[in-house]
Amino acid sequence: MLDLLHAYTGCPTAGLQHLVLPKETLLLYPSSDSIIIRNALNLNLVRALGFWEAFPGALHSKDAVNRLSVDPRMKLVVGSMGSRLATWALSGVQHDTWRVHSSLALPDDQKISAIDCKSGLLAVGTLRSLSVYTLILENDLPTWSLKWMLPIAKLTRVRFAPSLMYIASTSSDDNNVRIYLTTSGKQLQSIPHPRLVTDVNWRMSQASSREASILYTVTADATLRVFLPVLDAPQQLQLHASLDIFSALPFSIAAKSPNSSIYWLDRAVMSNALTAVLDQPGADKEEAGRRRIQEVRDEGWDLFLRVLSDGSLVLQAVANIDRRPPTLLKHFTLLQSPPGTLKSTPLHLYVLPHATVPSLLTLITSPPITTSLLRPLLFFDARADGLEQIASGEELPHADELKIGVEQRKIIRFERTPDGEGVGAIRMEGAGETWTVSRMGRHLTSRGRWKLDEAGNNIDHLVVLDRGKQFVTYSSATQKLVLHTHPPAEVELPNLAAIFSLPRQSSMPSSRSITLVALTTEQKVILVDAILPSQTNPTSSPSLRISSYTSLPLDTPPALIMPVDPMAWSGPYLAGTWAMEHDVLLSVTSDGELAFWIPTEASEEARWKCTGTVRTGRRGLSIARCSSAKKSALVVLSPEGQELTIWDSKESEFASGLEYRQLFSSSDPISDLDWTATPDNQSILTIGFTHRVEVLSQQRLSYFDDIPAWGLCRKIDIENIIPHPISDSIWLNRGSLLIGAGHLLCLYGQPKPAPEDPEPPESLFEYVALHNGPLSDYHPQLILQCLLWDKVEVVKSVIVNLAHNIARRRNIHEWHFVPFEEFLKKEEVVKASHLQRPAYPLLFSGPEPEPEKCEEEEFSTTLVQQLLERLEEKPSSRLTPNEHESLVVLIQTVLEIDEQRRALDANGVRYLITMRVFYILNRRLSAPSTPASNNSVPIGSRKRERLRYRDMMWAFHSESQDLLLSASIAACDGGKMYWSDAKALGIFIWLQSAETMKAHMEVIARNEFLAGDNRDPTKCSLFYFALGKVKLVHGLWRQASWHKEQGVMLKFLHNDFSQPRWRTAALKNAYALLSKRRFEYSAAFFLLGGSLKDAVNVCIKNLQDFQLAVAIARVVEQDDNGPVLAGILNNTVIPTAFREGNRWLASWAFWLLRRRDLAVRILITPLQAMTKFLVQPITEIGEPHFDDPSLALLFSQLKSKTLQTAKGTSEISGRTEFNFVLQMARVFCRMGCHVLALDLVRSWSFHRPSVVTRDVWPPPSPVNTRLALEPALRRRASIVIDMDIESEPPTRRASPVGRPVNGIPVIPEEVVTDEGDLIARKAGIGSLMKSAKENSNVPDFDMSAFF
Repeated sequence: MLDLLHAYTGCPTAGLQHLVLPKETLLLYPSSDSIIIRNALNLNLVRALGFWEAFPGALHSKDAVNRLSVDPRMKLVVGSMGSRLATWALSGVQHDTWRVHSSLALPDDQKISAIDCKSGLLAVGTLRSLSVYTLILENDLPTWSLKWMLPIAKLTRVRFAPSLMYIASTSSDDNNVRIYLTTSGKQLQSIPHPRLVTDVNWRMSQASSREASILYTVTADATLRVFLPVLDAPQQLQLHASLDIFSALPFSIAAKSPNSSIYWLDRAVMSNALTAVLDQPGADKEEAGRRRIQEVRDEGWDLFLRVLSDGSLVLQAVANIDRRPPTLLKHFTLLQSPPGTLKSTPLHLYVLPHATVPSLLTLITSPPITTSLLRPLLFFDARADGLEQIASGEELPHADELKIGVEQRKIIRFERTPDGEGVGAIRMEGAGETWTVSRMGRHLTSRGRWKLDEAGNNIDHLVVLDRGKQFVTYSSATQKLVLHTHPPAEVELPNLAAIFSLPRQSSMPSSRSITLVALTTEQKVILVDAILPSQTNPTSSPSLRISSYTSLPLDTPPALIMPVDPMAWSGPYLAGTWAMEHDVLLSVTSDGELAFWIPTEASEEARWKCTGTVRTGRRGLSIARCSSAKKSALVVLSPEGQELTIWDSKESEFASGLEYRQLFSSSDPISDLDWTATPDNQSILTIGFTHRVEVLSQQRLSYFDDIPAWGLCRKIDIENIIPHPISDSIWLNRGSLLIGAGHLLCLYGQPKPAPEDPEPPESLFEYVALHNGPLSDYHPQLILQCLLWDKVEVVKSVIVNLAHNIARRRNIHEWHFVPFEEFLKKEEVVKASHLQRPAYPLLFSGPEPEPEKCEEEEFSTTLVQQLLERLEEKPSSRLTPNEHESLVVLIQTVLEIDEQRRALDANGVRYLITMRVFYILNRRLSAPSTPASNNSVPIGSRKRERLRYRDMMWAFHSESQDLLLSASIAACDGGKMYWSDAKALGIFIWLQSAETMKAHMEVIARNEFLAGDNRDPTKCSLFYFALGKVKLVHGLWRQASWHKEQGVMLKFLHNDFSQPRWRTAALKNAYALLSKRRFEYSAAFFLLGGSLKDAVNVCIKNLQDFQLAVAIARVVEQDDNGPVLAGILNNTVIPTAFREGNRWLASWAFWLLRRRDLAVRILITPLQAMTKFLVQPITEIGEPHFDDPSLALLFSQLKSKTLQTAKGTSEISGRTEFNFVLQMARVFCRMGCHVLALDLVRSWSFHRPSVVTRDVWPPPSPVNTRLALEPALRRRASIVIDMDIESEPPTRRASPVGRPVNGIPVIPEEVVTDEGDLIARKAGIGSLMKSAKENSNVPDFDMSAFF
């Protein structure tokens, strides 16, 4: 999704080192203050070793790592900077961990110029001396101990012989190669050369003694010399052969190629690869290339590769090096490749073993670093495919690379073009460079580079233009804005806090005019017109011109003004006008109010217009970033840590704008924030820390799970790769991310898919769309919402369509989907279209329909069963395990309710759906054995203890409660409902019939008693005492002979509890049981003693079960008007609902309290505004939770259901309802149900209940207590009269004091302030109530009226 595509570490200017490991070969070279380690085969970055890891003081040094050596035996890497050396060791089981091994500090005047490390010996050459150190353990710490030192000036290289007996060195003062004894430092020989020596290599002699070694030297004229030990004096070396270009090519050809280079191909590496080639089975024995390979190996030839200036290769061989006498030595040319074999003439070339295939070789050239695959069998046969380039570094050394200095090369920050096609970096001390980003975002191409000017003025601000080809810089020292062109253009500006460019006008893509927006330190806004040079018109001159100098129209100066990131701009940028839909600036006040600004042209000056504000309440912002999608990220430091919040600009009474909040530890400070967006305008945020970058993306809301609106989709941790702290990170085009750490750049993005990969890996944009974009029609969340919004027929069509797509084994990208127009149709229309039968055009000649095909298209049990089997065998790759489980559950649920819904109302179907999903999902999670779950519970899934209160509300407002109760009992395990089941389903919350509640409580009591083998009466006493059946409990105790309390209970229950003395005795026993923590039995004795209030208090405070308290109170008081139930609702349920922000629970409580106007208003009105109508003061209010679209569904049902709800609806302003519907539509979109959001705003009715005025004769029946509505508003056939109708209802103010009625406290009505639309609505509700009063005064029933 976001893989490391390229690491830009700088091109090495010196030679490379290598380390051969069992599974890979590493390349190492110094770069600035670090040592870079790459994989030799693919050039991927493996690790960067910072010199300051060993010497922390070197972190801010201006020196660079200048020398490097590798000890292959001990796997040590030694690097030098100035007069200090640092050593790293490769450790770990998998050889993947680098740690600091040791260090060595020389005097400051001893600048190290050459090093070599072999088998624990370290040779160090400085500008004044040559010294040898040995590795020892001192106090269990590795330490370098000085062996000897010689005064030698200006050493350039030192090399240990393979035997470790000798050291060869070169100096910049002469052309001699000096040989020293390793043991004592005695100089054995000085070998003069006609030209400067550029390379020295030792080779172990295969035939001579261990002390004898062969020396190869290369001079500046590309001549290689072979020095062999003298027979009688092996410590002395003698020249035996020279290989120059004339020995490789005819004189006529060699004269035309003056520039060439020659390299020794390591004999051990070549011999191992050639042996592996010959050991391969099945090769042609007579093949010419194979015969030559066998001859090279058997004869022991040393091979040398000469690279000519035209890129051609000449392979030379020297035979008989290991034979004696040395007069047998001969050299010859084996082959010559055509020109262009190598794309450029390298300065360094190495042949290394292949990491995985022994018969192949890896050819490394530099600069630039290039890896080629060398196939010996084809190469020695002179075939073109014998050498194939497989990886290449894109960086070339700059001419001034060594002059710029490491301090200037450390990155401070990045700047990019508005479209992310170009990027620039400002480095320390004002240096920097720009790059062009490739079209797919996978490569950077260097375009421009600058360093300090002669006056030493730093560059403070950078603007990248024209895909990185042009750039503008600003220096506060000169106060000049400079366009770096030929000739340059400049303009003077006051001190700037920021400067950026606006996107180029899309209607004029060839225009060379770009607008720059500069923000001064005095909070002024300057618009600068920049004219870039034209490639088609060389005479056009570049220019910079100030076009506007204004300030934002704010009453008080803002604390901060910053640019809005334009990466999310997707609409056109109109020519000649400003793009009104895109913000340009963001201002932040001291109290955290955000304001978005766009420029509007008025006369000659641009004026700024505010497009929206968000009140965040955050003070003391440390970092703030805003995207043009109006997503703002703020970081505030607090005692608890760093608070990151993400805000949306769509602030209303239903949404504060806060989408995400998270606290981060202050120990790892947030250093950077940056925005990008997908093509469909979904925002992505990066959070930069010291060593990692976290990528947040918007997440789809879930109807069942509390998922944050933003989630972590990728974490990039570079600490194990690059030790430098991250200085900046920035998004580029196509979702690529550029990270800067130290002087290094890491480009992350989507790798190029392999041709053989049938399904390319998921990209970042695809991941974001999958987790936040519009859902496919078969997604379980969309199916569930369709079921809730009474679109069952559409869901059945989706299931049938899904079954056909899977049965026909279509690729998921070729699936057919239900047209979105079907989702916008009314359920009745869809059902009617499904019931249509095929028409016969002619009576006799017309073709008859195919019945089998018609049956195939229908929703049936067979089709669903086959679909479920296929889904279990092969889950959809587009669904997570949780979503797959939900889809299977919903399909099963639709099948189960398809027949039952004919006898249920819409709310009954909704409850049945959620109840089925609840049980089926819990059952599947209890026994995860499907292929989809892979014998494990899906991640994040867990069994739910109960239905949500919103699901219970569907049953509460259903008119099919008897059927729902039967279905609920049948869904329980074994068809028996216990109290745990009743609590999970909220039975005593949604049942409304007192007789049904009593009958069902008795069923629960019986089941509780019969549960288990012991038949314990204590399990059911609470329920039977609530029903007043003390004698029945007494009879049950007679059967409990096993119980130790049988005798006491039989004697106690034999008394008459209508008498005060026995009630007092029961209460005393209740308190005794309470002290023994037998809470349920204690509540039962409180009921036996006639204290319902104490019983429910035990249920609430000790058992933590307010549902049990409600059930007992409703059964004992036998209606919903009792004082105990009112106390539970006022003192427990409503405060709990406000604390949890649960509007469903609060609406239910208000409904039972006969304040149905508040039951409607609580669905929309902010919770804080509702507290003034409550009997008990509310001290804690939770989150508003306006993220449930079912609130709109319930509100649409209740707003005209009764006179009280109509009154409550009239108290809600039209603007509030309008914003509420828009908020629900946004929630639908956040859930991925965009088609339902469209259906909601298309079909929502803002009409209010009013009466149809007509003459009615004969008068209505006296038993009719409902009032007819207008036909257009007739969602229900009539309206329930549930309030006393006075002569005129109050339209301005109600009595502020609630008087108790029958001992029940009454919630006072709202004191409403006058609003325009409220006045009209109150007049409407007054007319409605007046007409209801007239219609309620009906004559007595008269039988003669029917005749």
